[in-house]
Amino acid sequence: MGIFGLGIIAACMFAGCFLGNLLGAALGLGSDVGGVGFAMVIFILIQVYLQKSGKSLDKKTEGGIQFVSAMYIPVVVAMSMNQDVYSALASGLVPLVAGLLAVVIPLALIPVLRKLAKD
Repeated sequence: MGIFGLGIIAACMFAGCFLGNLLGAALGLGSDVGGVGFAMVIFILIQVYLQKSGKSLDKKTEGGIQFVSAMYIPVVVAMSMNQDVYSALASGLVPLVAGLLAVVIPLALIPVLRKLAKD
């Protein structure tokens, strides 16, 4: 039944990506716009429907859903990071400098924050 939980999320993902591609085509972008967001909304609506109808998912199905939810954030962060790096490299020097400063400045402030935390 854990596979059933993965199947529910996969179906939501397919439907969400389909809607995202439709929205992207309607906007003239030719790419997926908000497909993952649509998938999460569809999934939430399915859960609300199951709760209101008095049905519930068994523990193994919920285990499959929890497995995917644990993987979701690292995968999305890695995907968006890959796109950001590609667009930064294609855009020139300013995005690269901004990205480096956004990393270097907080790292440089760690000792200051440690001293403030001790006080």
